[in-house]
This record gives sequence, C-alpha cells and structure tokens, in this order.
Amino acid sequence: MIDFSVIISHLSLKNPVMTASGTFGYGEEFSDFVDLGQLGGIVVKAVSGDNRDGNAYPRMAETASGMLNSVGLQNKGVDYFIQEIYPVIKDFDTNVIVNVSGSTIEEYVAVAEKINELEKIPAIELNISCPNVKQGGMVFGTNPSLAIEVTSAVRKIYKKDLIVKLSPNVTSIQEMAKAVVDGGADIISLINTLLGIAIDADKRKPILSTITGGLSGPAIKPVALRMVWQVSKAVKVPVIGMGGIMNATDAIEFMLAGASAVQVGTANFIDPAVTIKIIDGIEAYCRLHKVGSVKELVGGLS
Repeated sequence: MIDFSVIISHLSLKNPVMTASGTFGYGEEFSDFVDLGQLGGIVVKAVSGDNRDGNAYPRMAETASGMLNSVGLQNKGVDYFIQEIYPVIKDFDTNVIVNVSGSTIEEYVAVAEKINELEKIPAIELNISCPNVKQGGMVFGTNPSLAIEVTSAVRKIYKKDLIVKLSPNVTSIQEMAKAVVDGGADIISLINTLLGIAIDADKRKPILSTITGGLSGPAIKPVALRMVWQVSKAVKVPVIGMGGIMNATDAIEFMLAGASAVQVGTANFIDPAVTIKIIDGIEAYCRLHKVGSVKELVGGLS
C-alpha cells in the first residue's frame, strides 16, 4: 500500500492534491464531476470584508499556453459566506480552506477573525498576492515590510493554520517568504499569477478592461517550479506549490522541487475532473518507481 497522507503544519491531508482559490468556486459547483472527499483539500474563492463586484468586463483572455484574468476577487463578503455558503460546504469530507482577501490590514484582520470562529474551517490562505485589485493585493505581496505587518496582524487573532500566498511579481521570492514566516505564517503557498497584458491588434486596444491581468496556466510552470524550489530551501515551513499544474507529472515535479502539497487551478476550467486524474497519476508513478509514501517525493531532486 502507498501512503498518500500528508501533514502540513497541523493540517492532515488524505493526499497532496488540493484545488486553487478562484478556480473551483466553493467546491459544490464541481461536485457533479469530482468526489470532493477524494481531494486533499479545497481552497474556496476569495472572501473579503464586504461585497466586491470585481472588475468590469471583459476580464478574461486566452493566451498561448494559458489565460489572463482580471476578475478582481468578486464575492459577496464574509457575512454572506458565513450565513449562506458555510452551511453548505462545512461537512465536505475534505479540508475546506478559505482564501482571505482585503484592501487594508484592518479588513484582513476582520475577515480572519470571523473565519476563526467557524469550527469546520481548519485554515485560511491569506491572499496578499492578487494583481487584479487596485488596493491591497500586490501592494502587500511585493513589499516585505507590509507583508510582515499584515501577516503579524492576522496571526495575533487567527488561531488555526495560517497559509500565506505569495506573488511571483517580486525581485526576491526568498525575501518575501522569510518575511511572512517572520510574521507568523505556518505554511506558504505559491505562486499566484504573473502580471501580463493582452492586446487586440485590430482594435489597437487592450483586451482586458483593467489593461493588465494575472497570467496562469502551463506558461508559468517553469517560473513557479523555480520559486517553489527557492522558497523550500529558504524557509523551514511547509510549501504548497501551484502554477501551471495540468497533470500528475507536473504535480510530481512540484513535489520534487520541495512542495509538500500542490494546488490545481487553471486545469479545472479545461477538465473539471482533472484533480482525480492527477491523484490517480501520482499513484501510478509511485507504483512504477516503488515509492512507498508520497512524502518521499518532497524535495527529492538528486
């Protein structure tokens, strides 16, 4: 028997395959395609303090080997989440993690404080790395001092596992990782999207209403792998890797680079059942290579 279990900080995962925030809704939207109980965890779409309408349309564009999005963290706020969404998802047979966003430190703290009271939510993912909002987002995710400040403020009031999601749009990803660990992060997830632009040559105009957007998909995988490898060497907390994972081989590469678990994002839009296929593929790899535990893969580059 292959041991697929993974423990990251205090989180116990059935296997290392999770879903990435913003690509899997609240989980229930995919329940017709995926047995949610087979997943290691689900990171639900971003939750902010108040209703956020998101950016104007158009806010998605297809690119070579990926996609650009500038959705802007659209959601109905934390109180709506607690009253309407949480009762529906709290009994999923997997780890349900809430992605917490904000425009100010006070907003991050207020949202985290309310989520802290939800018994069936074992962790939050602090989103300090979204490039698609005018305030917060990349401001916190690209400045080490601000990253420490917001992480420390949330750490003071949040009592469960604190995951901090890092932006790749920085000069030194190691510096950012060390900053959030100093601020109290238990786990680091990376990478969020790379900042990009799409242009309509006929109209001579940007395609996205916001001009720039976040690039995801296979195009960013080499960057993501490099950053996961660097961060896993720079800090001693567990790392969750993401960025262009389309199949089991991609997931295994992230684990070899140092990730204890992975999140699957853009691939969910192409194949709603891809996460289960990735789990099956990891099992096949382990059998072929006589790997007794997926933990053996973590940081396994020779």
